[in-house]
Amino acid sequence: MSHTVADLLWEMLSNAGVQRCYGIVGDALNPVIDGLRRNGKIEFIHVRHEEYGVFAAVADAYHTGNPVAVCGTAGPGTTHLFNGLMDALKEGAPIIAIAGDVETSLIDTSALEELNPYQFFETTSLYTARLVNPAQARPVFQTAILTAILERGPVVLSIPGDVAAADTVAHPHEVRIPAPAMLRPSDADMHLLVKMIDDAQTVAIFGGDGCRDAHDEVLQLSRRLQAPVGYSFRGKQWLEYDNPNAVGMTGLLGYGGAYGAINEADLLLLLGTDFPFSEFLPGDRVKKVQIDTKPKHIGRRTALDLGLVGDIKSTVAALLQGVREKTDRRFLDKHIGATNSFNDLMQHYVTKGPRIKPVRPEFLIATLNELASDDAMFFADTGTACIWMARYIKGGPNRRLFGSFSWASMANAAPNAFGAQLAFPGRQTIAICGDGGFTMLALGDLSTQVQRKTPVVQLVLNNDTLGFVKIEQQEAGFVPFGVDFKNPNFAKVAEAMGAKGIRIEDPGDVREGLAEALAYKDGPVVVDAVVDPIALSLPSHVPFHTAKGFTLSFAKQVLSGRLDNVIKETVDNVRLV
Repeated sequence: MSHTVADLLWEMLSNAGVQRCYGIVGDALNPVIDGLRRNGKIEFIHVRHEEYGVFAAVADAYHTGNPVAVCGTAGPGTTHLFNGLMDALKEGAPIIAIAGDVETSLIDTSALEELNPYQFFETTSLYTARLVNPAQARPVFQTAILTAILERGPVVLSIPGDVAAADTVAHPHEVRIPAPAMLRPSDADMHLLVKMIDDAQTVAIFGGDGCRDAHDEVLQLSRRLQAPVGYSFRGKQWLEYDNPNAVGMTGLLGYGGAYGAINEADLLLLLGTDFPFSEFLPGDRVKKVQIDTKPKHIGRRTALDLGLVGDIKSTVAALLQGVREKTDRRFLDKHIGATNSFNDLMQHYVTKGPRIKPVRPEFLIATLNELASDDAMFFADTGTACIWMARYIKGGPNRRLFGSFSWASMANAAPNAFGAQLAFPGRQTIAICGDGGFTMLALGDLSTQVQRKTPVVQLVLNNDTLGFVKIEQQEAGFVPFGVDFKNPNFAKVAEAMGAKGIRIEDPGDVREGLAEALAYKDGPVVVDAVVDPIALSLPSHVPFHTAKGFTLSFAKQVLSGRLDNVIKETVDNVRLV
């Protein structure tokens, strides 16, 4: 029996640890998929939309650390992979995308569905290869696999059908993956950093996803320095739990004392974060040190006094050997106090939630946080779902929080949760979905979940509007426009598709409805929660341009005859009810 390029591909991917491939089959991809069928070691996850499949693969790869394959056939099928591959690039997920391609005899003839993979995937792929000769196969596959795993990101293999079906003399071999290297700054730079820390009266820490494996080291450093610890959204799950020095997040999702701490410290340590909202970072008055494994992250968000390349775990471990202990707790206590005060404010609509209709999202998500298991995995759609998850879902050593945090694509939560459920069968996987995102992408592949009986809980924030876009328009001083739509009863739609549907309209039904959803294990659940469409969540620090924008927007709404809307939005968000 002949041994084809497709056979070699799947054998090498299987040897490298790939267990699943998400996608849709198609003509140009058929020889590749036939090789997958013959291989039998990698599960094919047939989805209804390639974008859904790649979002699922990103969550799978990010949380397991293992490479995951995705596929789409030539042209339109491959273009549907783009958003998910951007998420893989931004979130650091090892994804190997297999793109069907026109036959080699048609390349550069503007054939039907022909697409130049180098041009199209330039932005989103760490390595793109187009196979035009079977002799390329082994070294190209090897390069793609190692790049995806070691650099933690997406790669693309564009494979014409005639090449996939061609015989190859190359033989598969075990793909040896080196263990992650320990990387820390030079001794001279470490001495300089120690001196800067020892000379500073007050130090604050702000951490990101680079602290993923360094929870204990960062907390030990914060205790040594009496330093408050703030974190980005991507850093929340690693630094919030079991941390008495935690002061929350900054930015427009911000809460607690993080903004004050990082802007009032003598020295700010930016650990493994590429936080993109520069207006919330301190200016020249605060000295800043940034440590990251990626040199291109150093200093691109704010001017630095010292930039160092190193992984956070080994760098902080080395740092702890040299820095002196600080004993003055006044700075730390001030910002912990501010955090506690803000946390009390955030409980207003949680405490009063049982008596407020429509359902307040704060009450809904806080109840979900209380009922969910200690190892639950939460996924948020881009939009207001991120606000409520950031504020009311608490991290833990085994809890996971994920979203399109760095790319901000819509409709990621449901496919993320689906991929996580396949990677961790039986574990609670919960998608907090915006109604816009749910109807955009998740609804179609609910059939996929029903077919596979995956127990994914999808909590839809049904407010008949693109809530976050509405807030953005108001921040910019515009009258909200083009953000409203009419939703169906999602619970009834879910039931019609074979899933379990639960409708929550009254706050008295919140606890019972969520408990029922979390207890259901026979397949997917859609919880259609009708929530207050004008619920806002002000950050702990409101930039002047944001306050100015809201004021201007409210004035324009009054002048255009929407005084009743302005009054209701104000009353519902200044704790008058």
